[in-house]
Amino acid sequence: MEINGVKIAAEFAEAFDMTATRIIVTADSAQWVKIAATTMTGFATSVIACGVEAGIERYFLPTETPDGRHGAAILLFGFSRDSLVEPVRNRVSQCVLTCPGTACFAGVTADGIKGSAIPLGRSLRYFGDGFQTAKRLLMSPPERQSGAAIERRFWRIPVMDGEFLCEDMLGHVSAIGGGNFLILGQSRRQALLAAEAAIVAMRKIPEVIMPFPGGVVRSGSKVGSRYPALMASTNQAYCPTLVGIAETSLVEGTAAVYEIVIDGLNFAAIAEATRVGIIAACHAPEGGILAISAGNYGGNLGRHHFKLHEILADAGGVK
Repeated sequence: MEINGVKIAAEFAEAFDMTATRIIVTADSAQWVKIAATTMTGFATSVIACGVEAGIERYFLPTETPDGRHGAAILLFGFSRDSLVEPVRNRVSQCVLTCPGTACFAGVTADGIKGSAIPLGRSLRYFGDGFQTAKRLLMSPPERQSGAAIERRFWRIPVMDGEFLCEDMLGHVSAIGGGNFLILGQSRRQALLAAEAAIVAMRKIPEVIMPFPGGVVRSGSKVGSRYPALMASTNQAYCPTLVGIAETSLVEGTAAVYEIVIDGLNFAAIAEATRVGIIAACHAPEGGILAISAGNYGGNLGRHHFKLHEILADAGGVK
């Protein structure tokens, strides 16, 4: 299979089960929403060392948010509901509560899962030092744009520019982490331009994030290491400087490889992000892309397999 002359390997990306929640952050301006959202999602590239994987799903216009202000949807992924509790509390308390004019709403409500919901305002209220107050509002759940309103509980925490309004509890959903594809380029510049083009296209797809810096990974990893203390280590098969030293999976002439890692709320969203990302990479303006591949571990790591040829079967320009 080829797209615009770029070879698409008959490979699959191997992804695994995760748990996710969504937080909607609002503020008085688009600038302060972006500051709050980017600060909150810092150091959240991989559960291996960061404890959580997080990213900005999309930005909202004032007409799309619960309080009629600028907003952003943030997705956070962990291996379980319990693994999300502390990172959610710490990131909101240190990065959103502190940010001028912000408020926090559940992007997935806790309605119907109260026994295992993730505390948000319920934890942060203590910062109010006894001056905090609870408020119940009838609002539509964020999972649907219309329909009967439900009662949602919020906390009003006094701060120096007014109040921080924060939803009491967050819901969570089953999710998938570790979708990926690899871009093999003739030069680092060409590979990076293709990766950037892929990310621009992929950020238009809802329900996914690309958690690494700018959405792009240069330090692709494999499971395990010769050093027992490490869970993961460099994927030498895709390191150009190791050709001739270690077994390689590189196409001849490859000078640089970039990986795009995708977390999503469902299989279809990750597959669509993969599709549009690969097509965009293959049509990058400077060319120089030799092949597109994907990372897997023989099917032994995760049960979700994103087969590149199947995902791209209906893409224009494929032969």
